[in-house]
Amino acid sequence: MSVTAPEGFVASGLHAGIKKSRHDMALLATEDRKPVPCGAVFTQNKFAAPPVELDREKLSHNGGLVAAIVVNSGNANAGTGRPGFTDATSMGEAAAAAAGTNPEQTLVCSTGIIGTPLPMDIILAAIPALAERLSRDGGDDAALGILTTDSTPKQAVVRGSTFTLGGMAKGCGMIAPNMATMLAFLTTDAQARPEELQRMLADASDRTFNTLNVDGATSTNDSAFLLASGRRGPADPSELADAVHALCEDLTHQMALDAEGMTKLVRLRVTGAANPQEARIAAKCIAENNLVKCSWYGSDPYWGRLLAAAGSAGIAFETEKSAVAYGGIPVAEAGAPLPHDAAAVSAHMAAKEIDIEVSLGLGSGEARVIGIDLGPGYIKENSVTS
Repeated sequence: MSVTAPEGFVASGLHAGIKKSRHDMALLATEDRKPVPCGAVFTQNKFAAPPVELDREKLSHNGGLVAAIVVNSGNANAGTGRPGFTDATSMGEAAAAAAGTNPEQTLVCSTGIIGTPLPMDIILAAIPALAERLSRDGGDDAALGILTTDSTPKQAVVRGSTFTLGGMAKGCGMIAPNMATMLAFLTTDAQARPEELQRMLADASDRTFNTLNVDGATSTNDSAFLLASGRRGPADPSELADAVHALCEDLTHQMALDAEGMTKLVRLRVTGAANPQEARIAAKCIAENNLVKCSWYGSDPYWGRLLAAAGSAGIAFETEKSAVAYGGIPVAEAGAPLPHDAAAVSAHMAAKEIDIEVSLGLGSGEARVIGIDLGPGYIKENSVTS
């Protein structure tokens, strides 16, 4: 019940029939159906799905207030043109009518395959049942209803001194560090203004969700929301911001461990770049490089591939100042191998979670990325429409 752990929220989820057997719809609402402050971040992909465009429009017009969010999985309602926007609008209106909320304060999210119209007959028929099932115990069902190729739901709770923060997320593919990189729904019973929630969520997303790079692909539907019921009054802003960061970090780690086809989770740190922006560029290039990802799959400490990727990133790079370490063990310096404990490095690479540092030796710029390996599981999942 993570997303309903904070006071003032109810949720539900069910199998509507968009997918063959798994839950494929969810509804999150305020307990009294009144709007509450909300912060939100969306995909930076210019090929954004109609639900994203609709939610952006609603939030800009209503001052950042939300009473409910309806979600479907199995179909992204992306690449559907103007009819897709009409369908998203109808979906929101139906959810508002069933739940008893204002349509302008009822948001819509979709996730799944691109380029196929929503099965509106199935969705509209299921929404009344979703509304009827809304309860404080519905968080687990809601977390199931938002999943696509995920193998497990992602949920987390952080309890502060005067508030509770809960959240659920989905995402295991089409994830790159370019906004929220999936769907995420966070709630708290602390009191906060929309602009405060916006700052907290944007900062936390940048430091957590945006560090996850599964495949270099930025989704058309990425959306993350932070709603505050205010039921338990004001909270210390710093404590609340830290809690939002901690919860997003937890959800990011869960998504990384469930990434499509993954066998290795890699914490990649680029240090010594000319500036933070160039560090991020280098980290992104390394984490998305297929040769690098294949070496991770093979537990091979092939440090030359790391430097080759960094050297091709279009940033300041000097071979003689570079260095590479696996699990804190230096293996290369100035573009040449260093004597090291090969057995210790092999043992580190054989683990499911790997730590790598690439140092550029040029400045104080630093960036961190969570990457995964590339193996048969990812290719099998994405060789067909999914």
